[in-house]
Amino acid sequence: MQVGVPKEIKTHEYRVGLTPGAVREYVAAGHSVSVETNAGAGIGATDDNYRTAGATILDSARDVFASSDMIVKVKEPQPSEWALLRENQILFTYLHLAPDPEQAKGLLKSGCTAIAYETVTDAHGGLPLLAPMSEVAGRLAIEAAGAALRRYAGGRGLLMGGVPGVQPARVVVLGGGVVGTHAARMAVGLRAEVTILDRSIPRLRELDELFEGRVRTKFSTIEAIENEIFAADVVIGAVLVPGASAPKLVNRGMLSSMRKGAVIVDVAIDQGGCFETSRPTTHADPTYEVDGVIHYCVANMPGAVPLTSSQALNNATLPFGLALANKGFAAVLDNPHLRAGLNVHRGRLTYQAVAESLGLPCSQIEQVAA
Repeated sequence: MQVGVPKEIKTHEYRVGLTPGAVREYVAAGHSVSVETNAGAGIGATDDNYRTAGATILDSARDVFASSDMIVKVKEPQPSEWALLRENQILFTYLHLAPDPEQAKGLLKSGCTAIAYETVTDAHGGLPLLAPMSEVAGRLAIEAAGAALRRYAGGRGLLMGGVPGVQPARVVVLGGGVVGTHAARMAVGLRAEVTILDRSIPRLRELDELFEGRVRTKFSTIEAIENEIFAADVVIGAVLVPGASAPKLVNRGMLSSMRKGAVIVDVAIDQGGCFETSRPTTHADPTYEVDGVIHYCVANMPGAVPLTSSQALNNATLPFGLALANKGFAAVLDNPHLRAGLNVHRGRLTYQAVAESLGLPCSQIEQVAA
């Protein structure tokens, strides 16, 4: 199969769909790989590095899309890229379609087969292609919160871990999944006071054992969320409903009762955000203020550390990408985990949670494969 890797064009997105090491694996498996010139610049990979790995370097994204059977990216395709996709072409990337009806329309119109990293599953019921970026985003969330807490950034002027004799920051994490766990680890490591809220009692038990009493765990209710965020210096939004829009756990009314200069980091912003006042921001302009509360809502947080992120992502995506390259769409039919990743095929939505969020009909895979 001819595999294409365009340069990412989302604002301050420095990751790359395939590293030179991953290209070598595709080439060794008998596939051809085309890479847009300078696609790997953000991770320090030159065109010569890709040539050495066996790739062909092309001058433009248009050339890459036109010559490839499968496109491997990191972030969702931007409007200029929708027009380059075509029928029967496979797109393998993060999509986050639920809060993005315009992208959904663009993909449906193209007729392509779009497989979303964030809904591919594994044998343990996990989301293996979302997990590595969730790990990165969870850890970055605490770094971002610490910077936003500084007075010149509009925050309370508080040091995350405090100093002897001075209370540290109070960090509340909404959601005890991968993002929430890694955010809590970072915050605990900085000696912040940490509380994790989740609606799964078994998960709360796991977290209690994992952190050995160094964090407080609390069952998530409206009352519990209110009590915690009103006293918090930092709130990390780390909730996830696979494929669907994130639930709005904190409304505008709650926000007005939070501490002035407190910081919200909405890691769920790719799925629409879990705070009513959230809107996507960029690395170039990451924060804004509502009712005295600083909001950090960067939609591609791991893009700030592209070398770490690209390597971690490629480690996870490689076996799935090779399966697609080896078998094409048949791999989706044969592999239940790739099947869970199928969001769009030949002009139809195929993922129920996405369809419900967009208010559009959903087709079963048996229908679209017929």
